Amino acid sequence: MKYISFTLGNGEQRAGWLDGDFAVDMHVASGGILPKDMLTFIEHHESLAEKVKETAKSQITQGRYPLNDVELISPLPRPVSVRDFYAFLEHVKTARAKRGLEVVPEWYEIPVFYFTNHLAIKGPNEQIEKPEQCEWLDYELEIACIIGKQGKNISAEDAESHIFGYCIMNDWSARDLQAKEMKVGLGPAKGKDFATSLGPVIVTKDELEIYKRDDRYDLAMTASVNGRQLSYGNFNQIHYTFAEMIERASAGVTLYPGEVIGSGTVGTGCILELGTDVHPWLKSGDSVELSITGLGKLVNSIK
Repeated sequence: MKYISFTLGNGEQRAGWLDGDFAVDMHVASGGILPKDMLTFIEHHESLAEKVKETAKSQITQGRYPLNDVELISPLPRPVSVRDFYAFLEHVKTARAKRGLEVVPEWYEIPVFYFTNHLAIKGPNEQIEKPEQCEWLDYELEIACIIGKQGKNISAEDAESHIFGYCIMNDWSARDLQAKEMKVGLGPAKGKDFATSLGPVIVTKDELEIYKRDDRYDLAMTASVNGRQLSYGNFNQIHYTFAEMIERASAGVTLYPGEVIGSGTVGTGCILELGTDVHPWLKSGDSVELSITGLGKLVNSIK
C-alpha cells in the first residue's frame, strides 16, 4: 500500500492511499471507520488492517478523487519526532575529508543520530525557504522509515516488526550555519531545523520485498537539480541497517508510532560532497528532485 495525506480545495487535510491515478480518503471511503489523519491511523494500523483490505477491495463510490484534483502534502504532516542518522560510510568519509578530518573510530562502533525539528515538515512540491543568513543551502538524499509499533530496548532482530513503512526524505541543510555552530561541539541545530521534506508516499514493507537482498534493499537513489542529475547511490550501500538504527534509538527509550528515523545521506547525495565546482549552492528558483526505486519522486523548489 502507498499511503498519502492530501488536501482538497477547502484546505482540509485528509489521509488515505493511492489507487492508480486516484487518491482515496480512507475515512470517507470506509464509512467513517478509518481515521481522518495519518498519525492516528499509524497508531492503530494493526487493528485496522482488515478494514483497510475490505475498503480497498470494495467498489469505492465516495472519497475517491482524481490525483489532479488533490494536493499531496507530506504523508505524515506532523511526526511525533524525527531522528536523523549518519549511516552511509561514503558520505561520512567524504564530508569529513572536506573538513580535513578522518572518520573517528567510534563511528564504526555505534550508529549516531541527531534530533531535527518535527514541526518543520514539508511535503511534495512545497517551496523551501532559505534561512535569512544562509548562503550555502544544500539538499540531502535520504530514506526514512516510520515507526509503527511502540517498543523499548528493541533488538535488531525484532526491529522489522516495528516499522510501518518507508518514504523519501530530504534533510535540507544550511551548510554555512551548520559549519559555524558545530565548531562549538554541539549540533547541528539552526543549520537543519528550518525544513525536512517527506514524501510523496509512505510505502509499506510488503511492497519493497521484491527489492530485498538479505538485510538490505536494492533501491537506486538519485538527486537532480533543475533536471540535471547530480547524485547517484543505492540503499544497499548503507553501513548500518534500519534495524540497527532502531536498536540504538530505542536503547533505554520508548519509541512510539509516528516517529521518523532518517538514514542519513547516501554517498554523493549532497552538494557538500560533490563540491561547488560540480554545482553551486542552491538558490531561489532551483528545483530539487529526489528519486528512489519503489518510493517515487519527491520534488521541492527553493523560494
